[in-house]
Amino acid sequence: MALARRGRCGTMPGMNPDCTITACSSAEAVAVAPYLLGFHPNDSLVVLGMIGHAVDFAVRYDLPAEVSDFTEAAEVIARQGADRVILIGYGPPWRVTPMVLEVGRALRVADVPIEDVLRVADGRWWSYLGGPAGGTPFAPGLAAQAVYQGMVALPDRMALVAKVSPVEGRQREEMREATGRARARATDLVASDVEAARGGQWMRRAGRQAVREAERAARAGRPLSPDEIAWLGVLLAKSVVLDYAIDRSGPEEWRMRLWTEVVRKVQPELSPAPACLLAYAAWQAGEGSLARVAVDRALLEEPTHRLAGVLDRLLSAGIRSRSVVAFMPLRRPDQPRRGEVRRREPRRGGARREQRAPRGAGGARPKRRPSRRSL
Repeated sequence: MALARRGRCGTMPGMNPDCTITACSSAEAVAVAPYLLGFHPNDSLVVLGMIGHAVDFAVRYDLPAEVSDFTEAAEVIARQGADRVILIGYGPPWRVTPMVLEVGRALRVADVPIEDVLRVADGRWWSYLGGPAGGTPFAPGLAAQAVYQGMVALPDRMALVAKVSPVEGRQREEMREATGRARARATDLVASDVEAARGGQWMRRAGRQAVREAERAARAGRPLSPDEIAWLGVLLAKSVVLDYAIDRSGPEEWRMRLWTEVVRKVQPELSPAPACLLAYAAWQAGEGSLARVAVDRALLEEPTHRLAGVLDRLLSAGIRSRSVVAFMPLRRPDQPRRGEVRRREPRRGGARREQRAPRGAGGARPKRRPSRRSL
């Protein structure tokens, strides 16, 4: 399931927060649906959730080869809290009609009101609730509000998948060489960590620095060099660095540009981490379709990736970012972040006492028993 950007809070990057996408008629719903999804759907079933005339959410499902039970998906849609929904099937009638009948049944059981049920094919749309037998041609001008707000509809879903696909040719060769240099650099850094008994602190410090430098470059509109991308990719493979980047994530457009560039250019085996960062930023921005293809890319490379699995379940359950208080486990105010060392504060009421073991009869202190910490 791909969640699209919300209408009620339908903010677009760089646009006024009050911007919303409205659909006052079935014709407008057909016109704006591709822009809400980010691409023109084919062989799909789309559900638009409406609050008033505003599109609150849009979800897309592949049309199955045979009719499948829609009960679970209908329950997810019911939890979104829309006033009513509009169903749009994309494809020939022999594929669309049986499935929309099942979807309608499941939604009625879930107490979700249905405003209209539509079918789209060959530049025309039909309503199952009545209308011209020959259908109604598209009215492209009805999507002007989406275009004005900077929304884009790619030709199809494969065009969206291509946005997160690995680069090839000369760029791939450059990245392969840069990754070799980055791995050698990381090996030297790990060796220095071990030699200095730093417990990986230098690696964590390098990771945080690389993330911050990449963010600064993205905000300034500067593309990263192959060596910068390779170094960032190698470091993000460390969970402590990935967690740090997730903690800093937000819905800004420049973050999605950054992680799109990184996920496409890093070596495929290093792509799950930046793919998750792209998915997380897109999910926060309401770009559900982009989040879905990014998660799919991460799981393709590493099916057991922890964070990709979490994001996959969030998207499948229809959970919106505004419903999640904190993505990462909450820390107490006095609890240090992972890898962070804090000095102990003096006890209240005065300076911390210096603890000394009592002297024995001969003046020597008894040997200290090992604590659990020192074992």
